[in-house]
Amino acid sequence: MKILIIFLLLAGFISAQDFGFGDFESGPALNVSINGEVTASAIGYFDEFSTEYDQMSLGDFFSGRLNFSARTSLADAIINLNLNPGASPVSIDEAYLHVYFSSFDIAAGLRKVTWGRADALGPLDVINPLNASEIYTLMSDSQNLNTIKIARPMLHASYRFGQFSRIEGLFIPSFVPHNFAREGRWIDSRMEMLNLAAGGVIEPDTSTIDYLQMGLRFTTTIAGSDLGIQYFYGLLREPAVKISFDPMFMTPNVDILYNRFHQIGLDYAQDLFGFNTRAELSANITEDLEGDDGAVYNPFIAWSLGFDRDLIMGINLNFQADQSIRLFHDMLGSDDFLSGNFDIEGGRPLTNTRLSASLSRKFMRDELELRASAIIGIEDRDFIIMPALIWSREALKFALSGGFFGGERDGLLGQYLDNNFLKVSLSYSF
Repeated sequence: MKILIIFLLLAGFISAQDFGFGDFESGPALNVSINGEVTASAIGYFDEFSTEYDQMSLGDFFSGRLNFSARTSLADAIINLNLNPGASPVSIDEAYLHVYFSSFDIAAGLRKVTWGRADALGPLDVINPLNASEIYTLMSDSQNLNTIKIARPMLHASYRFGQFSRIEGLFIPSFVPHNFAREGRWIDSRMEMLNLAAGGVIEPDTSTIDYLQMGLRFTTTIAGSDLGIQYFYGLLREPAVKISFDPMFMTPNVDILYNRFHQIGLDYAQDLFGFNTRAELSANITEDLEGDDGAVYNPFIAWSLGFDRDLIMGINLNFQADQSIRLFHDMLGSDDFLSGNFDIEGGRPLTNTRLSASLSRKFMRDELELRASAIIGIEDRDFIIMPALIWSREALKFALSGGFFGGERDGLLGQYLDNNFLKVSLSYSF
């Protein structure tokens, strides 16, 4: 109720302000809209199918979204809500005010901003953390990556000049890491490692201005090529750890750290011989410039290359390759907590390469879609395959999908070998 009251007050504020363009009676027209989605879904895990039925869990079953907007020619006020059962049934997905001044615009509030051009998650998309605790069940029947992003409070401004050029900057006053599961079925192996450490785990308070982040990005179009260059000063979303030992009991204490880094990135997109091609390249510079500080991630280079293309018989292929290359790899320490030379990257390979592909075909006047997606970890020798059958008509959508993990159990995907699942969902948009 408080959120709705704030929204109505904000809408009234926009409609009442003249911003130097006249009084209230002759001010800009206000358009208010409400839309959203209601979804019923159930997730069943294969390792539970052989158990007693009264011990199976099918998830939260209900979820929804409510989106409110108040728009004039001068400004937008946006509040998007997530609806879920549980202790906090209503949460804010995004909430911000966006004001326009000719070629210049500025937005402030909780936002999700995408940088880079990759269809899947690319190395330049560093603004918002991810809800990694449920990424695979969400991806099985949806290709909208915005749903797994976590909005952050920010000030975002952009200026357009010429026909195709734009420069934008943003300021984020605090920091939130990726939301990795720390318990339960989807616990991440990196979080499990911290749980197994003896002694206390000390997490920093990242809500202060000491954890501010900022960035600048320029995009333009030249001779049919979309080009971008960006700089970002922020913190890596994966936790690092510093190990210290209690001198009396010799038990380790684990301090969680989030490493500062500078990123310089380039991106490119163009239609080449019928291939909608996209590429990104970034240099990520941390404070470990010699590679021997176990509590700081080494500097690394990251790139992605992808395309989509219509093949034969109406089949569409979307493909992307991603790789990160660690610098000063030979200076890494041990992956053993008790070694006295523990390194957060100890035991990891020089490179981390992933291939993502999706094949889709539509039938029945595009109402029925068959889709098969896969992600393959090259060095980890693991994978996930996500088939989906999706039927939609007007605002109604039915989806039957699944996720099947395979490969080495110590890989980032293979760690979920016991989490093969089927998902059924029915949604209505309004």
